[in-house]
Amino acid sequence: MDQSIVIDIGREALYVVLTVIAPVLGAGLLTGLLVAILQATTQIQEQTLAFVPKIFAVLISIGFFGPWILSTIIDFVTELFESIPLYI
Repeated sequence: MDQSIVIDIGREALYVVLTVIAPVLGAGLLTGLLVAILQATTQIQEQTLAFVPKIFAVLISIGFFGPWILSTIIDFVTELFESIPLYI
């Protein structure tokens, strides 16, 4: 197994992780921005008010994007396991 193969596998794994986590991270980021704007306009500076909506947004996005996330990870792992005989 050459170093370039390991680097390619690592690069592909990093790409899959970033692709999978982007919708969940985006939902949390968008919710945090909306809560921050709401807090700035109403001058409510409660710390816990920022966390609860973000938690719910992340959980809802995981529930919504969960099947896609799972199929993407399964496709990556299947491709990785099928390529093992090529590198030995």
